[in-house]
Amino acid sequence: MFGIALDQIDVFAWIILPILIFLARICDVSLGTIRVIFVARGFRYFAPVLGFFEISIWLLAISQIFQHLDNVFTYLAYASGFATGTFVGMWLEDKLSIGTVLIRVVTKKDATELIRHLKEMQYGVTTVEAMGALGEVRIILIIVQRSLVPEVVALVKQFNPHAFYTIEDVRYATKGIFPPEERSISRRFRPLFSLRKGK
Repeated sequence: MFGIALDQIDVFAWIILPILIFLARICDVSLGTIRVIFVARGFRYFAPVLGFFEISIWLLAISQIFQHLDNVFTYLAYASGFATGTFVGMWLEDKLSIGTVLIRVVTKKDATELIRHLKEMQYGVTTVEAMGALGEVRIILIIVQRSLVPEVVALVKQFNPHAFYTIEDVRYATKGIFPPEERSISRRFRPLFSLRKGK
């Protein structure tokens, strides 16, 4: 149709190789994104392992590009894989819910019920009486695994729907009161299983 027979095309160089480079870039950039997140959150032993696999995959991909400098499709695959890998890395980090966060709630409304429910669910809760711009407020501090943030936020919205809250990353947290580890792990991986069931 285009005046070029299929057997005249180097199928590996022009089709298969760009696809492999694209997939390799998705893998190494995804690992790189997670590695940076691990470094920022203090996972000092996991980050080097991810870095080893990340750079190994990258070397394989870039070596193939240098061997096929006249193939524009390898360049497009490399760039497209980088963009897609960045997105996939952020998606994975969100689904795995890695790390610990500080939830700071500021409310003018009585927070007795909210605090009671948080303690019943075995969250460590610290409260501080403070003065805000419009009067007295209560500040509630809760440190939890990231996977449990939706549960805490749901409680805040249920008992103090107009409260102001912020969520910040915590690099290290020790000697606190935390919900059972099993509950945190099950919450962390539940989104992956729910996505699999939906297919």
